[in-house]
Amino acid sequence: MFFVLGALTTIIYGIFTVPLAILWHDVGYACARGWGGSMVWLAKHICGINYSMRGMENIPAAPTIIMAKHQSAWETVAILHYLPRGVWIIKRELVWLPIIGWVLAGLKSIAIDRKSGRNARDQILAQGKDRLRRGYSIVIFPEGTRVAPNERRKYGQGGAILATDAGANILPVAHNAGECWRRNAFLKYPGHITMSIGPVITTAGKDAASVTREVEAWIEAEMLTLPKVA
Repeated sequence: MFFVLGALTTIIYGIFTVPLAILWHDVGYACARGWGGSMVWLAKHICGINYSMRGMENIPAAPTIIMAKHQSAWETVAILHYLPRGVWIIKRELVWLPIIGWVLAGLKSIAIDRKSGRNARDQILAQGKDRLRRGYSIVIFPEGTRVAPNERRKYGQGGAILATDAGANILPVAHNAGECWRRNAFLKYPGHITMSIGPVITTAGKDAASVTREVEAWIEAEMLTLPKVA
């Protein structure tokens, strides 16, 4: 039921979001946030995936770099719905996905070729600064891909490089969504997800390596404090 209703919801919202994002971007973005809220609602009422948000008071008014743990698709739609208007740093291949990819492109996401090395970093810097100037926050998953619960991958420095170069701060996010909505899994499991939004990490006078370590330290320490999902 979740798959069917989720697909229908995605198609309906996508039909409106893509043209609206091109013609009236703010309206298109509001439509996309509505889709995110609908997916979270469906997961809650069909699959029994409840949730709570901690640290909402930490969300700043100014555009920021949002760096989050990445375990599933749940946090993607939750961040879209609950956190400040943001754009995403995504793999270039994603923009070719029907509907979802088109919406990501319409919302001015930063699509990069991760195999291009320095060129990818230059794209993040140039486009990231542009989005920040235009009032958008930027969402990045520093581990680069979805990582199963209780596992870790090396944190990349791309988000910290952008933050230090642009003079932006970082908003760290921890959660345990992968316990209910697992990576690459069709089945969803009932439980209570906790998403924790940390205090802003300032970047003034710091280098990217130290900022990355600070972000990683907060997120991974916070992961240990999250309540059990079941």
